[in-house]
Amino acid sequence: MFTESQDDEQIIERVAALDIGKAEIVCCVRLPAPPGGKRRVQEVSTHSTMVGSLSELAERPVELGIERVVMEATSDYWRAPFYLFEAHGLNPWLVNAKDVRHLPGRPKTDVLDSVWLCKVAERQMLRPSFVPPAPIRRLRDLTRYRVDLVEVRGAEKNRVEKLLEDACIKLSVVASDIFGVSGRAMLAALLAGERDPVKLADMARTRMRPKIKLLREAFAGLQVGTFDEHHRFLLARMLERIDRTDADIADLDTEIEVMIAPFGDDVTRLDEIPGIGPTAAAIILAEIGTDMTRFPTAGHLASWAKFAPGIKSSAGKTKGNGSTGHGNRYLARVLGDAAVAAARTHTFLGARYRNIARRRGKKKAIVALGRSILVIIWQLLSDPEAHFIDLGADYYDRRVSTAAKRRNHVKALEALGYTVTIEPAA
Repeated sequence: MFTESQDDEQIIERVAALDIGKAEIVCCVRLPAPPGGKRRVQEVSTHSTMVGSLSELAERPVELGIERVVMEATSDYWRAPFYLFEAHGLNPWLVNAKDVRHLPGRPKTDVLDSVWLCKVAERQMLRPSFVPPAPIRRLRDLTRYRVDLVEVRGAEKNRVEKLLEDACIKLSVVASDIFGVSGRAMLAALLAGERDPVKLADMARTRMRPKIKLLREAFAGLQVGTFDEHHRFLLARMLERIDRTDADIADLDTEIEVMIAPFGDDVTRLDEIPGIGPTAAAIILAEIGTDMTRFPTAGHLASWAKFAPGIKSSAGKTKGNGSTGHGNRYLARVLGDAAVAAARTHTFLGARYRNIARRRGKKKAIVALGRSILVIIWQLLSDPEAHFIDLGADYYDRRVSTAAKRRNHVKALEALGYTVTIEPAA
């Protein structure tokens, strides 16, 4: 039985495509056939990536009345032409290179690539990638750099711990954080030349005071000269780098507060979600923006973020392990951290995590909770008047059927060898 197809795509009359390199850009323009002609016409030109040449290139589509300009996401080289075309009033499309595949045996050159991209684009066989507006892009630059600096600081702290282990100093065995107030005081004393384990251990503060005996044992290696000038030199460089990174992160936090001010209401509403704080809210807004019309439904947002399982089926069998693929690593990281934090709370999200973890395991529960948080975020950003309302930690208990709970308890007792008789309470 035949059914009507919903394929209503039409050829775009005027389209341009850019094959972008570091030094050169090849532009292909395809236009309708001239009067009396039957075939479409095309123009292929090569341009420099310098700003002056790009500005001239951006004026050409405006003169020709181009309806759509597409370009591949080649490293970061797409940014300059994309922004300049955007400034000239065009609406450029950034497309994933994986969506533009050449046929086997087809020659590959920059010119042929631009022509192929143009032909695929005119038949509307491409989808645009999400490129946020300029204010969100500036905020994203700050938040991503902050994430990178936090990773750098963490790597440097790991180097300090390894250096102390090399010097037979077991401080990390006793202190959960060797960079706390007590730990930094001891490391500063080491740099100043102190080698007495008793004096170093006596620098412990507050909760570290009961561990003074263990701290003396941790520094016992100093008595045999395991911490020499070589270790002191490296430790000084590492601690200096950590302190400098801390200062840079603090400066970034100040600048992020200024950039996020226009979106203060959105940050406040996202902060209501368990597991999300002001910093996490700023990172999320920097990655997905505030305009949810780009994502028609919460499912579209989850799919774009790769927090939805892929579907791979062939010959009646589902293939693969249900992997979601590689998404936005900055968004995935902050959602994972938020999910871990929410899992520890006495809220609906915490109960959801525990409910899924019992059946599917902790890792899948974290991903599922991250998707739930992303759905909540979409709902809040789609409706400026919406606010987060917790359903309560007993949400699942209230929805479970009394008969089902009774049946499960009876089966559990019978499995232990008991005969169960149920009588209603007085």
